[in-house]
Amino acid sequence: MRLLIFFLAIVFFTSCKQNTSSTDILVSDYFNYPDSLESAGVKMIPIKTPVGEFKVWTKRFGNNPKIKILLLHGGPAMTHEYMECFETFFQRQGFEFYEYDQLGSYYSDQPKDSSLWTTARFVEEVEQIRQAICADSSNFYVLGNSWGGILAMEYALKYQRHLKGLLVANMVASAPEYGKYAEEVLSKQMKPEVLAEIRALETKKDFSNPRYMELLLPNFYKEHLCRLKEWPDAFNRSMKHVNSEIYTMMQGPSEFGISGRLASWDIKNRLKEITVPTLMIGAKHDTMDPNAMEEQSKLVKKGRYLYCPNGSHLSMWDDQQIFMNGVIQFIKDVDGGKL
Repeated sequence: MRLLIFFLAIVFFTSCKQNTSSTDILVSDYFNYPDSLESAGVKMIPIKTPVGEFKVWTKRFGNNPKIKILLLHGGPAMTHEYMECFETFFQRQGFEFYEYDQLGSYYSDQPKDSSLWTTARFVEEVEQIRQAICADSSNFYVLGNSWGGILAMEYALKYQRHLKGLLVANMVASAPEYGKYAEEVLSKQMKPEVLAEIRALETKKDFSNPRYMELLLPNFYKEHLCRLKEWPDAFNRSMKHVNSEIYTMMQGPSEFGISGRLASWDIKNRLKEITVPTLMIGAKHDTMDPNAMEEQSKLVKKGRYLYCPNGSHLSMWDDQQIFMNGVIQFIKDVDGGKL
């Protein structure tokens, strides 16, 4: 009975032209999308690019004309899989949300034309996804983690007229500052002999050497990427499916800063242009400076900061309750006009 009452509060949705004043909804309505062919919400959405049309993988959860959230995974060229932890939390709230693999990622088309791997081109991809899911400024939220945070901020700078809320998790607004933090703070937390061996391999550009990952896994990834003793299956799958060609092209081969196409990326002085409600999420053990994340929340017009004291780069996993509660509260506050 309580479950039924809960879902009666969720807004009914039927199409892009739905009646947003209706508040009567049953569980069956929330999980009815409606599609001519039931596919658990999975759709391959066509994306137009300068070099042709391709398809990207998306999965929809729920019906809610007031709240539509698009999740932007990191990498570049990781997958939606490590963001599956949002599923139970967001469905409990009755949010409509979308997981999706960006072009080039495992479940989407993987064209080989290197001209596609630019931030500007990815921004246009997100805009086409927005149109496909019938989202607009009355209901559209973008939540990006890591590289997804870069993409989310860049999207907001060009298309914030279509946004209701922006959430940036674990990504600073300046690649050079990220590199400086990695060099001056994170590297110094490692044992000198471990760091020396890592640096020697990087100097020789011997990134494919198995020893490189043997050193990074316990000394860097377990400290700053995900601090759970046993990594979640969803994250392991995402790591297994990463498109390393695109990742290296844009991020670079080293984990100490960005050295690829994003090496000089810096929009910090443009954050003041973002006027939609924005949540910046930082974590104590993150690869990104949590103080910088807090500063960013003050540079945007309507910012809020969420700090995860036990979290790292994937604080949605290793500081899950703090992370999810803060994200959900932000979305509810924006929806209620409190921010």
